[in-house]
Amino acid sequence: MPLKVVFMGTPDFAVPTLAEIVGGGHEVVAVYTRAPAPAGRGMALRPSPVQALAEKFGLPVLTPTTLRTEEAAETFRSHEADVAVVVAYGMILPPAILDAPALGCLNLHASLLPRWRGAAPIQRAVMAGDEETGVAVMKMEPGLDTGPVGMLERVAITPDMTGGELHDRLMPLGADLMARALGALERGNLQFRAQSPEGIAYAHKITNEEARLDLSQPARAVYDRIRGLSPFPGAYLMADLGRGPERVKVLRARRSDGSGEPGTLLDAAGTVACGEGCLRLVTVQPAGKGAMPFEDFSRGRRLEPGTRLA
Repeated sequence: MPLKVVFMGTPDFAVPTLAEIVGGGHEVVAVYTRAPAPAGRGMALRPSPVQALAEKFGLPVLTPTTLRTEEAAETFRSHEADVAVVVAYGMILPPAILDAPALGCLNLHASLLPRWRGAAPIQRAVMAGDEETGVAVMKMEPGLDTGPVGMLERVAITPDMTGGELHDRLMPLGADLMARALGALERGNLQFRAQSPEGIAYAHKITNEEARLDLSQPARAVYDRIRGLSPFPGAYLMADLGRGPERVKVLRARRSDGSGEPGTLLDAAGTVACGEGCLRLVTVQPAGKGAMPFEDFSRGRRLEPGTRLA
């Protein structure tokens, strides 16, 4: 028999999974997502991507501000769900919610647990220079991404892959994995194994200060930070390029040969010296403007070799 599912998710990453669950014939009895938020120039309230899809399917949508009240727990129990599926929901599930579905709560997490538990596993994997990551279906428990794993899929992180490209690669892979996990759960043969106590790493939220590039670091580390944070939130330089201090995001870069004083522009092509080695800046985004090739940015600012970019 198809499962009765409560789906809990918010961003684009969760959308394919909801579509797979509906397409797989399961009964989605409720969709929980974050409340609409102001967006765009007019700051009109915009529903989350998950809410937009749920409404197209005609599914009931709930946007509670907390799940920690008895009222919220009672509402959740009233769905009489077999299982809850959680994908980047953005709210902590208290024990009363975790215990409500007959078969528990399954979380789709974008890492190879126990590496990169937490909020930003995709960016952290790229920033750390990992060569591999993946997606995992985990049975949730009160700890932060500590539950046993039922299924996982691995994917290579290529040397030039950005966080955005990895995100887009993992979205359909995760949706397919969760669909298969629900199929196994439906048949009664989804097996879970405890996470290893070794290799634990935490993917804390990206802070504004972390996104600021330190060109005194080796080029490899700077490069991994740039690609890990591209396109969002975007690694950035703070420099005075003739108009006072300004923020310039670096969305694309390449490894390059050369040496010089860290933070110095070495040529018109955008080669900048790091603490060890160099990078060539390819695509940048000045504050308040769109992304552009570095050469266009450089011509507009009349940047000369020797300019200090940090």
